[in-house]
Amino acid sequence: MNPTMRAYVGLGSNLDCPPAQIRRALAELAQLPGSRLIGNSRFYRNPPMELPGQPEQPDYVNAVAVLDTRLPPHILLHLLLTLENRHQRVRQRRWGSRTLDLDLLLYGPLRLNRHKLTLPHPGLHLRPFVLYPLAELAPNLVIPGRGRLVQLLACCTHRGLRPLLPWRRYPFGHARRPEITLSKP
Repeated sequence: MNPTMRAYVGLGSNLDCPPAQIRRALAELAQLPGSRLIGNSRFYRNPPMELPGQPEQPDYVNAVAVLDTRLPPHILLHLLLTLENRHQRVRQRRWGSRTLDLDLLLYGPLRLNRHKLTLPHPGLHLRPFVLYPLAELAPNLVIPGRGRLVQLLACCTHRGLRPLLPWRRYPFGHARRPEITLSKP
């Protein structure tokens, strides 16, 4: 039997009622075999990443979920991609609009660089829409190969990131929310 690992999953959507897409995905994450959904951050609205030649697209809604899982990382990633497909995710353009994006951000202390899976997620340390929600769940987290989350946050501006209110740990109960202050842009 595989040991239980703590995994963090980034969720994002900017099509077809993004908050509903994220809520539905959280409920589906709670049903993954060999896994237990521990909680999720509040939802954040943020502008799309600004990239040359990228067409205009709607703002995103993002969150982070934390799982305890016995699934190996490549199987967990496969199941995340399956959930994306259930939400009619279409991959026409890199960083384009999507109904649902699920990224395996962290899998315990594992560092991995394979063709289809890199851990920690390669953009994690640069993305406020990942770092701020992650800090709600694990403010003392150390990102393998990158350092302490609080140090990464200190170097990261929020770039238009806005929490959506009211905050709900859908559908997993009520916990005291850590106070996360967005730095100046």
